[in-house]
Amino acid sequence: MFVTTVGRADNETKILAERLAEELHIPFIARRKRSVRDLQSDNDEDDCLVFGKKRMELYRYQEKEPFFFHPNFAMVRLKRILRGESDPFVVAGDINEGSSVLDCTLGLGSDAIVASFAAGQQGQVVALEGNPYLALLVEHGLKTWADAEEKMISAMRRIEVIQADHYELLKTLPENHFDVVYFDPMFEETISESNGIKGLTHFAECKDLSMEIINEAKRVARKRVVLKDHFRSSRFEEFGFDVLKRKTSKFHFGFISISNQDL
Repeated sequence: MFVTTVGRADNETKILAERLAEELHIPFIARRKRSVRDLQSDNDEDDCLVFGKKRMELYRYQEKEPFFFHPNFAMVRLKRILRGESDPFVVAGDINEGSSVLDCTLGLGSDAIVASFAAGQQGQVVALEGNPYLALLVEHGLKTWADAEEKMISAMRRIEVIQADHYELLKTLPENHFDVVYFDPMFEETISESNGIKGLTHFAECKDLSMEIINEAKRVARKRVVLKDHFRSSRFEEFGFDVLKRKTSKFHFGFISISNQDL
């Protein structure tokens, strides 16, 4: 991985990009009117992080389209909530005003945004991402995205992003520290219509769930542990989740109610 700037970068952008590369301990390559593909060919065919003040993009070598943060689907879900409709993640987690949520698999940030919106100003959402470049890109997007209603932007700004392995971090947390602990691992089966996942798959951590991870989540959660997975996933039964089935959806949400657990 190396860092470069957008095509027409001012001096401030160049300075910020160089500083970012230094913080990440990866090379900075000056753009100098070259294409990203040419830069990658000249630099060991590496992936590339393109820095701009308004947007960051991750380019996988030989991929035509970059991966970048966009809260489109989250915005659709928030508008539905504002119309009085329910959101399946909010229902599964029993997330309401003042709830605290640990999202162990940030990904594109859609579920974290919805959780933050539902939890409100008195709530708390902490989102973990194992890949440092993906964590940086999504955190930057959450802090800078401005094309939305103020309530939605506020929800995005309240999310705290931490680059960490969720199992290692869970082990450091006290018991009953968050109301909800949430997992959205890579599905056991691919959903072909899920185009937004294509760019994410290369950069996201593909760590599978285990009973040790679930047990740590149950220890840390006060109310519920929530899992999003393919409707045919074996994980729901394997780890003891109650499933909220939706006839027209290819993925379901499941939850474990901590009040019913013998901790």
